[in-house]
This record gives sequence, C-alpha cells and structure tokens, in this order.
Amino acid sequence: MNPGTETPGTGAAVSPSPAATTEPLPVWLQRGVADLFPSRDAQIGDDQGVSADQSLAARLAEAEAMQRPLRVKLGIDPTGADIHLGHSLLFRKLRAFQDAGHTAVLIIGDFTARIGDPTGKSATRVQLTVEEVEANASTYLAQLGQGQDPQRALLDFHTPGRLEVRRNSEWLAHLDLPRVIELLGISTVSQMLAKEDFAKRYGSGIPISLHEFLYPLLQGYDSVQVQADVELGGTDQKFNVAMGRDLQRHFGQRPQFGLLLPILPGLDGVQKMSKSLGNTVGLREDPLSMYSKLEKVPDAAVNDYLTLLTDLELARLPANPRERQKAMALEVTRLRHGEAAARQAQADAASLVAGAAGMGAAEADVPEASLAAVRFPAKAFYLLSAMGLCASSSEARRQIQGGGVRLDGEKLADPNREFSCASELEGKVLQLGRKIFRRLVQQI
Repeated sequence: MNPGTETPGTGAAVSPSPAATTEPLPVWLQRGVADLFPSRDAQIGDDQGVSADQSLAARLAEAEAMQRPLRVKLGIDPTGADIHLGHSLLFRKLRAFQDAGHTAVLIIGDFTARIGDPTGKSATRVQLTVEEVEANASTYLAQLGQGQDPQRALLDFHTPGRLEVRRNSEWLAHLDLPRVIELLGISTVSQMLAKEDFAKRYGSGIPISLHEFLYPLLQGYDSVQVQADVELGGTDQKFNVAMGRDLQRHFGQRPQFGLLLPILPGLDGVQKMSKSLGNTVGLREDPLSMYSKLEKVPDAAVNDYLTLLTDLELARLPANPRERQKAMALEVTRLRHGEAAARQAQADAASLVAGAAGMGAAEADVPEASLAAVRFPAKAFYLLSAMGLCASSSEARRQIQGGGVRLDGEKLADPNREFSCASELEGKVLQLGRKIFRRLVQQI
C-alpha cells in the first residue's frame, strides 16, 4: 500500500486535496490545508446510507441550517513542556473553526501520552508517568491561552460553547477487557503494518511492542467518545485520523472528516520543526528571540511560514526576499506578543546587528539572563553552560571555537577566557549565533 494514501479500512479512502471536491470551502478553511478526506466522490456509497455527508462543504451547510455547530476534534499528547510554532498550525486552524461559530474539542491525551504515539518513531517510546503528563498538560493549556489576553491567545477560552477541553483518561482509563478486544477486532495486523512507521520497523527487524498497535485504535476511539464531525491533524497523522472514521462507523456514528495540515519546516528550511533538531521557535520565547530567529528563515521557506502562521495575503507583500522575511517575522511576532512588542523587537534586532559592528547594542531592549548560578572565576565555556545557554560544556566549547559567540559585539574566540567576577559582565550583551541575545545581569 502506498504510505501516502494509507487507510486503516476500506471505508476510509483518502481523497486528493480539497481542490478535488465539487463544492467550494470557505477561504478561512482552505488556507494551508494539505489534504481533506473523504472527497465527495470517495464518500458516495461509502457511508452505508448516511445522508448529507457528500462533502465537508455540505456538512458545514447542514450545520448552519440546523444551527448546530460542528464538533472539531484536535488531540494533543503532552509529552513535553513546550509548544513551538510547528505545533501551532493546528491550533490556528482550530481557532478559525471557533471564530466561525463551531465547537473546538481539544483532547488532552493524558492516557495515550503514557503509551506514546509511534508515528515518526524508529523505536518504542519511553512511557511517561501520570505526574509528568499532567505537569506538561498544564503548561500546554497556559501556552494555548488559558487565563491570558484573549486577543493573543491561540484558542478562544472565553466565548461560551466554543471550547471543550477533555482528557481521554475519562473514557480510556475505564475500558474493560471485552471493549478492548472489540476495538482490536476492528483492525487487522496487515492494516497496522501498512502504517509507514510500523512497516519500516518491521522490515528492518526493529521490535514493535503490541501496545503500540493500540495507539491508533485509542486515538480513533476518542473520536467516537466526543462524536467528532472533523478531526484536525498533520499529514503524518493520516492513518490515525482515518482509524477514527472506521471506529465511528463501527459504533453507528456518522464518520468524521479528516483535515490535514502540512508539517512546518524548521528554521533551517529543510527538516521539520523539532526541538530535538534545535530548529524551533517556542511560543514562550520573548519577542526579540522570536523575531531574530524568524527573520533568518531561508527564503525558500518564507512563503510556507506566511501561509501557515499568518493571514497575510502573499500577493500584497514585498517581492524583495529580505523585506518579505522581515514582514513575516514581524507578523508572527505580533500575533504572539502584540504590535508594540513586535515593533520593538524589530528595532532591537536592527540595533543588535549594528552593535555587532560596534554601535547601538546598548540601546536595545534585550532579554536578561542571570549570572546568579555561575561560580566565579569562570571560564567562557563554563559560563555558557552554567547559565543554560548551551546544553553542555562541550557544546559551549564548540559554539565558541566555531566563532558563534560574541560579547558586546566582540567575538569571543577563546573558550578558556576567564572572567573574575559577575560585575565584570554586568550589563553586557552576549550573542549566540545570529538569533540569541541576552543581557547579563547579576540578579533578576
């Protein structure tokens, strides 16, 4: 089976892109969508007599006529503490559904996170504890906008009826063995091995634990429990989303539509945005760090960032690649931090670039970094690792020896350069690479 069109069951055929449907979708829904399934043609005769499902456009029209908002599901497994811009694509689309009057059903996969999504993994994932998952879930919700300014929140936590936050332990923690066996009976081993990640591991002789086969079934069962009309996911989630359709059909529900978004390239413009690759922009990053990183995104990726992270019309933006970069960086930073902070970040970034040439850095509003954890006298490589600016002393040495570290615009060439006390560094700007700037202070 072609991995690009894999489906758990024969009833979950994957369509071409939304352009293949015969009825138009709203512009807000079309933007940035990589795949929508099933198409009108794929679904006719597929749902065994269930009507009004010919297309997502028809489902939207029906919802409007009946004044019943669609239930739009997005599941997230809190396996880490930070959300980056690559994750935010799905939340932006979910917010667009909310703003159009529909109900976002955000599922915190506190149960499935303990299994770990095998998608994209070449080995069995380490299972997390309940406490780790819950701590991560709390930080996720805060980053999505819970308790924050609704104008800059990724999701609408304030308008009644627009958001349901559910934890899938509500139903998965209480599954009895007969129901688990029923779920296992809906899929086959051959269907599971058609999943690209499983196929690669099986073909390479890399072990696949049986509990990993449960993951797509449990995620699909989430769709049954919340009666989803639409499920959002990345293109790497096609198998899991289609599994939800099969399970809904099995339990007598009208199958959901799968709406898939692309995988955002990272700051290198090539590989996907991933913390393990060090090419991310986190939602919690300060305005200057965010802007400075984004204005260095390679030209080839700028239009992807504009399409997926903003609502700007590409045709109205400057054709000059550098100006286009800056417009993208400013708008993404503005959406997260507000107009004033974004403009200040842009000005400060320009000052810091000038500062590297010996002028202007002192006036820039640079995020502060405390020297409190550093034991003096301190060598340069230790300084960077003790402050948490580098993951280790060896990484700090590599950064310095590679010419990527400056102190008040002067290249820091010797990793063994020694600083006698904190006051020697007070107020100076430390620069790592082209994207990270910190003003050193003794205390914060």
